Amino acid sequence: MYKKIIVPVAMDQMERGEQILGRAVGLLSEGGEVVLVNVIEIATSYISIEFPAGMVEMEVKQAEERLARMRDRLGLKATIDIRYGASAREILAAAQEHGADLIVVASHRRGLANYLLGSTADRVVRHAPISVLVDR
Repeated sequence: MYKKIIVPVAMDQMERGEQILGRAVGLLSEGGEVVLVNVIEIATSYISIEFPAGMVEMEVKQAEERLARMRDRLGLKATIDIRYGASAREILAAAQEHGADLIVVASHRRGLANYLLGSTADRVVRHAPISVLVDR
């Protein structure tokens, strides 16, 4: 059993996030904690100039609200951590900063892009210094 589990949830995959959150809760030690992580990937500056002012702040607020609703609907006590940057890097940073001993990440269907670039789950597994459960 694990004391602190990182559960990354993408806003476009909330149902999948709820599935892996349920799996994580089943692996928690008594008194353990879940940290729900969402990473907002920031576009390069030449693209982001076209975004409306306040868009990132709006995304942060939406992510916090949606994760809080999911947490509350399931009756869990979980910390919410919203981050900016590359998903895999930020998931790993969250795990280190929170002192996690497990990351539970969803794996998405493989496509050609994943073979060439690697998916977030692949990168997390390759670079994590702690255990990673990949839920297929």
